[in-house]
Amino acid sequence: MNEENQIKIAILDLYNGEANEGMRCIKQLIEEFEADCHLFVTYRVFDVRLKNEIPDLGYDIYISSGGPGNPVDSIDSVWEKNFFNLMESIKANNQRHPENKKHVLLICHSFQIFCRQYGYGEVSKRKSTSFGVMSVHKTFEGHHDPLFRSLDDPFWAVDSRDYQIIQPNESKIVSDGGAVLCIEKYRPHVDLERAVMAIRFNEEFMGTQFHPEADAIGMRMYLLREDKKAIVIEKYGEKKYWNMLDHLTDPDKIMLTYTTVIPRFLMVGLQHKLSSVTL
Repeated sequence: MNEENQIKIAILDLYNGEANEGMRCIKQLIEEFEADCHLFVTYRVFDVRLKNEIPDLGYDIYISSGGPGNPVDSIDSVWEKNFFNLMESIKANNQRHPENKKHVLLICHSFQIFCRQYGYGEVSKRKSTSFGVMSVHKTFEGHHDPLFRSLDDPFWAVDSRDYQIIQPNESKIVSDGGAVLCIEKYRPHVDLERAVMAIRFNEEFMGTQFHPEADAIGMRMYLLREDKKAIVIEKYGEKKYWNMLDHLTDPDKIMLTYTTVIPRFLMVGLQHKLSSVTL
């Protein structure tokens, strides 16, 4: 097949060799996208943190995963310098070639280091781990963004983090052509800032604090682990834990987010090649 007709996706693995469900889910979503749209899609995984692997500009889409650890500790590391050199190259490419822009999705840890590097918000350590199936609230802009507009408000997503982005730099986000799209649940009885859950940095760069790639199968496996079960019960109670498991069987909750956010990101990011496909 002519290479011009191929859709090439780079998956940036930031899990640092740790076992996870995120990579399986990202690959699965790409394969489902290829099957649903009857397109020729190829992808390659780059082990960014463990092996210092980094893609070139020969890809149409870049999806950067979640990962473990403090998003501040990697400042000046070799892998992070390589990562941001790539981000700068993509930005430069998009300015030089507006007819062939490359799109980037940053998930969880990737979202945090991106916000920290470019001053989009403040990295903060949570008082306790946030893990499980959570409600996510849309802002006005989130209601109209193509990735979220068909989801309820709030919608449901998988959350897994010890760190978060707070105090978004609204003026910088807006001046760059972006917007805060989602924030965490409003809890008036808790005297803590609400974390930012999704930002559109510009037309091509998008980031989520939650895990849009998470599916019911993988999340159920995690929730049934004794350590994860203990975290949820300690923080939210046993009733909330069993409710989370119930949510996984509801097609209007986790699976709706799974089948909406990343598939729409892929469709929007490749619209110049997919003129025959309707959103």
